[in-house]
Amino acid sequence: MSAGWVAGVTRSRAMRSRSLGTAGVREVASAPTLDDALRYLSGTAYRRDLDPGASLAEAQRTVGATLLWHLRVLAGWQPRGGAAAIRALAAGFEISNVEDRLRALSGADSAGSFRPYRLGTLETVWPRLSRAGSPSELRSGLAASVWGDPGADSPAAVATGMRVSAAVRTAAAVPEAVRWAAGRLALLFAREVFLLGRRPTEPSVRRAARLLGQDAVSAASYSDFRQHLPGTARWVVEGLDAASDLWRAEARWWDRVDRDGAELLRASRLGSGPVVGAVAVLSTDAWRVRGALELAARGGGPPEAFDAPA
Repeated sequence: MSAGWVAGVTRSRAMRSRSLGTAGVREVASAPTLDDALRYLSGTAYRRDLDPGASLAEAQRTVGATLLWHLRVLAGWQPRGGAAAIRALAAGFEISNVEDRLRALSGADSAGSFRPYRLGTLETVWPRLSRAGSPSELRSGLAASVWGDPGADSPAAVATGMRVSAAVRTAAAVPEAVRWAAGRLALLFAREVFLLGRRPTEPSVRRAARLLGQDAVSAASYSDFRQHLPGTARWVVEGLDAASDLWRAEARWWDRVDRDGAELLRASRLGSGPVVGAVAVLSTDAWRVRGALELAARGGGPPEAFDAPA
């Protein structure tokens, strides 16, 4: 096990070179056109499968796919515990594939659709779900897997249910990521209930209560929700007095993940800490690059101008 962690931690620290960092993100964001931004990215670790004539959506998708590739490479160097942590932290890619599959099953316009992310060893149940012939069959596949029953087969119920499940499982499997998972879940729950007026299904509410507490998920108002959140989740909405301010918490959440990840990477001990830190730093960098590309498509500007989610 020690030899495995030596290789895994060494690779984790080396993977930090795959990120652009603050200076690189600023270069992308300040590009006067999307084409200029893509030319810059073509000389970086994000060049994999990058089409110089890509649309904004295509370029952002490629950035995500490149992040996934880096995580797959990183997972290949890990002992079982490190690979399991990466799989939990990369759950969003499988969620994205399922959302796309649901849109296809509902007959939605496929003009803007993408090929599924290639998950490799980071998949859990995607191969089975990719063959689902109806929303109800897809829901049954989820219910029989580690994801659990989302409570309904509508796109909204499945998307929310999977994100709630991912947060709860990540908190249980990755001790270093408990605050990230709880904070992310708090944002998701608050947006669904207090912005969209859409209460999650009962199975999702029960799962969310494991991280947020029963009093929080039962709260009738946003202020009561904030008050009853545990400390592991309250930090992300601290000082945000109205649900309409929740958009500000997105960048706060990513900044926290980035800072914590950098600290974990600097840790000298062997184990999952530096591995989790590498995933955090790489993921934050990709999120910022996606936002920077949108700024370039608008004519360029400082990254600080992009506060909303990419």
